Amino acid sequence: MVEGKSSSVPPGMRRSATLPKLTSQERKPVDTCAKYLLNNAKYLKYDDYLKVGFPIATGVIEGVCRNQIKDTMDITGARWTMRGAEAVLPLGSLYISADWDEYWQFHLQQEHKRNHLALYSSGIPLMKQVLKARCSSTPPLLPIHV
Repeated sequence: MVEGKSSSVPPGMRRSATLPKLTSQERKPVDTCAKYLLNNAKYLKYDDYLKVGFPIATGVIEGVCRNQIKDTMDITGARWTMRGAEAVLPLGSLYISADWDEYWQFHLQQEHKRNHLALYSSGIPLMKQVLKARCSSTPPLLPIHV
């Protein structure tokens, strides 16, 4: 398929499933794969991709992903929920790809905007709550505008 001839593979796959007289259930994965290759032949032009310098390395990429997931998730005694794993894995990717410092600066800026600038944009909220909660019979010491 690296030569860009992915549509020539399905007939051979189907023939290899027919000759040993596989049942329809046994050959179903072969037929599914053959159908995928035929339906996506226009995207499987690996020879063209290699000519322009695109990497064709799904095995390498899958290996890195598998190792990253194993290294991150397979900590002795750790138990992960799907939500927890989905939160932690991207952070590991940032670290491994050396993008952590840039990401962390962005994260801190966003946290500052969300937790400080928005919260204090119209004054100090705690002071406003205290002033509203004070007993109305007690006169304020200073004129306060809320």
